[in-house]
Amino acid sequence: MLTLTSVWTTVLLAAAVALGPLATDMYLPALPQIGRDFGTGTDQVQLTLSLYMVGFAIAQLICGPLADRFGRKPIMIGGFVLFAIASIGCALATNIETLILCRFLQALGGSAGPVLGRAAVRDIYTPREAARILAILASIMALAPAIAPTIGGLLTASLGWSSIFLALSGYALVMAVVVAIGIPEPMRPEHRQSLKIRSLLKNYSTIARDISFLGYTLTNALIFSGLFAFLSGSSFVLIDFLGVPTEHFGLYFACMVAGYVVGNLSAIRLGSKLLPDQILVRGLLIAVAGGGLMAGLALSEVYNVWAVILPQALFMIGTGMVLPQTMSGAMANFPTMAGSASALFGFIQMAVAAIAGMLVGHLHDGTSLVMATIIAACAACAMGCYLLLVQRYPAKGFEAQTATSS
Repeated sequence: MLTLTSVWTTVLLAAAVALGPLATDMYLPALPQIGRDFGTGTDQVQLTLSLYMVGFAIAQLICGPLADRFGRKPIMIGGFVLFAIASIGCALATNIETLILCRFLQALGGSAGPVLGRAAVRDIYTPREAARILAILASIMALAPAIAPTIGGLLTASLGWSSIFLALSGYALVMAVVVAIGIPEPMRPEHRQSLKIRSLLKNYSTIARDISFLGYTLTNALIFSGLFAFLSGSSFVLIDFLGVPTEHFGLYFACMVAGYVVGNLSAIRLGSKLLPDQILVRGLLIAVAGGGLMAGLALSEVYNVWAVILPQALFMIGTGMVLPQTMSGAMANFPTMAGSASALFGFIQMAVAAIAGMLVGHLHDGTSLVMATIIAACAACAMGCYLLLVQRYPAKGFEAQTATSS
C-alpha cells in the first residue's frame, strides 16, 4: 500500500477526481446519435446531462457528511461501484427514460471521486502543501475534458454510444480496486464527526445566511452555467447544425479547454501582483466579452465553427480566472466548516448549471443562437452578482477594489 504523501497517491487521487469531467464530457459527441436512436427531441436528450448535474448536486450534500463520519475510502469505493453499475444500465438502456434514470444514479456515485478526492488532499497535507497539490489536480482535471470528447467521438463512430458507458464502468471499477488496496484511509479517527441532522442543518443555515458566501458562490455558479450551457448545446450546434464529424468534435472542444488552461495560468501568474478580487473582475470582463461576441455573431447570423469556438475560448479564459478566485472567496469565512461550505457551494453551482442546461435543451432552435444567448446572459448575470454582492461584501483577504481604493 502506498504512503499518503507518495507521488503515486496524488496521481491516484487525480484519477479519482477526473471521473466527474470524464462522465460529463466523454459522451457529448454521442448526444445527437442518442436522440436519433431513441427518436426523441433535443430537450429530452439534454435531460441526460442536466439531471446528471442535479444528482451530482444532491449527492455532494450527502457524500461529505457521510465521509466525515465513516471515512473517505468506504464512501469513495461505494460511489465508484454505484457509478459502475449505473453506467452499465446506461449502456443497456432501450429508451430515453431509462437512460435519464441511470444517468441520475451515475451522478450519485460519480460525485464521490471529485468531492472526496479533494477532501483527502486536505486530510493529508498542510494548507500550504494542499494548495500546491490541488493545483496539480486542477491541471490534470483540465486534461480530462480535453481528451474525453475525442475518445467519446471515436468510440461512438466505431462501436456505438453504448461503448462509452461500458468504458466509464470499467474505469470506475478499476478505481474502486485501486483505492481499496492502494491508498490508506487519509482521515484521522479523532476527526470523525457526528451525523446529527440538527448540527448539519445548523451549519448549512449559518453558511447560507452569509452574504459574502452567496456573492462568490452565485458569481461562480453563473460563470460555470455559461460553461455548462456550452457543454449542453455544443454537440448539437457543431455536429448537427455546422456539420462537424463526430470523431472531430473533440479537436474543436480542445480549443475551449486550452482557453481555460490559459485563464488558469494567467491567474497564477497575476497572483503575485494583484489581489484575488482584481483577478476576478478581469476574468469577468473577459467572460462577458466572449459571451457577448458569440451572441452578437449569432444574432448577425454569422454561422460557422469559428464563430462559436473562438468566442467560447475567450469566455473560457475568463472562466479559468474566475472559478479559482470565487471558490477561495466562498470558503474564506468558514475555516472550521470548510466541508459543509464546500458541499453547499457545489450544490448551488451544479443546481444553477442544471437549469442553464435545461434551458438550452428546451429552447434550442437548431442554430447556435439559443446557446450563445444563454452563455452571454450567464456572464452578464455573474458580473451583476459581483457588482451587487462581492464588491459590497468581500470575504476577508479578498478586499474588493472599491474597498482597497478608499
